[in-house]
Amino acid sequence: MTSTDADTEPGTQTTAHQGTGSGARSSPFRHAEIDRDAAPQFVLPLVVRIEKTAPPARTDALETAARAVLVLLSDERATAADGEWAQAVRDWQDARIRKVVRRARGAEWRRAAGLPGITVTGRAPDPATAEDVNGGGGGDGDGDGGASPTAAEVRVFPPVPLDGWPKELAKLQVSGTDLDDSEPPSAPDPSGPVLWLSPQVEMSAGKAMAQAGHGAQLAWWELDDAARAAWREAGFPLAVRTASAERWDELTASGLPVVRDAGFTEIAPGSCTVVADHPALRRR
Repeated sequence: MTSTDADTEPGTQTTAHQGTGSGARSSPFRHAEIDRDAAPQFVLPLVVRIEKTAPPARTDALETAARAVLVLLSDERATAADGEWAQAVRDWQDARIRKVVRRARGAEWRRAAGLPGITVTGRAPDPATAEDVNGGGGGDGDGDGGASPTAAEVRVFPPVPLDGWPKELAKLQVSGTDLDDSEPPSAPDPSGPVLWLSPQVEMSAGKAMAQAGHGAQLAWWELDDAARAAWREAGFPLAVRTASAERWDELTASGLPVVRDAGFTEIAPGSCTVVADHPALRRR
């Protein structure tokens, strides 16, 4: 399926989706009568730890942000009828799906980590010398985990009103999330989920993190319960890679979930930014 009516506003990235797959019953946009613009607007905050002396690799940050979104969507606090985050998640999904990625370091990160949320940790660039804490796995527990600071750390928080950010998060900067890979990432596992980035658009790391999160969310909505359970139990393995031009044309015509952007920041309106290539969706 292809996402529709995706928006991006200053400091936010948003995606709306109309799904028809068996997993799409979780999508808030399966009913045409829903007026997403009239509903109160919420945002999903994501904070990436970027220390001056040891920033994470770009690909690690993107993959960790995508897994963080999945971890929150599958957390019992968000899924149980009486879960403490369930109403906020429902309100968020009834409106436009907005995600904001902000950066923190030092005391800023420690204050952010003190708020209710989930920290997901990626993998250090050199697994032989840095402990891999939750790398390639779910990281679906609270806390900071004590990983090397060179491994990406992303904390996801329950949705908040657009004008109701906690002060600890409202002070954090949106800009300054430019990250690099020290070397090109390896080819992804062809049998695993891949979030393919468009080779036709350039995005800052912060925007790409939010877009990868959108792609992961669209895939989650399209999966059935068995596929979701299997993905979660495996720790949400996934890769984020930039597709070749030829591969991108094939992906966008494949029927897999596609994230489109409205073009308020960085890229042109209607641009396809991510294709969510999950094995269970390839077989449909």
